[in-house]
Amino acid sequence: MANRLVELMFALTPLSLATVGGGQSSLPGIQRQVVTIHHWMTSQQFVDAYAISRMSPGPSSLLVTLIGWRVAGSAGAVVATLSIFIPTALLVLTLAGVWSRHRGARWQTALETGLRPIAAGLIIAAGYVLIRGMAGGWPTRLITIVTTGILLKSRVTPLLLLGGGMLLCIAFYELGFIPGK
Repeated sequence: MANRLVELMFALTPLSLATVGGGQSSLPGIQRQVVTIHHWMTSQQFVDAYAISRMSPGPSSLLVTLIGWRVAGSAGAVVATLSIFIPTALLVLTLAGVWSRHRGARWQTALETGLRPIAAGLIIAAGYVLIRGMAGGWPTRLITIVTTGILLKSRVTPLLLLGGGMLLCIAFYELGFIPGK
């Protein structure tokens, strides 16, 4: 058990410091550690844990709490949560004073400008990891891509898209396009 806790800490702590653009940006790294390197979860279990974490109130980084719980119970949940939140919190506390004292400096503007495309790329990579790990094959992937496009191009409420996606998945399942029947 102690080895698992140490493995969790060493797997997640560096990812905490690479969350350029928010918790979503570390998702591919977390998936790689959890699924590919340590085999603590399958791709489908990872996507399921992600979905549960997104339905829960709080930051999306709570996914690691579910991962930690799966790997090492309550102690794993605590270690995983602290490993993803504490390093970033300490870094922000350390740099906040410097950042505010130099507001508008050329180096700060250049850094912010340079980090935007990196954050966007990491968020796109997170979406790719989730789509690739989904159950249901091409129908669920197609529904995901189409609803994402609709969200980006219109003001349709996400609840309507969730309901429509659910109905489409049920229909595809009943028609035999989604495995399991």
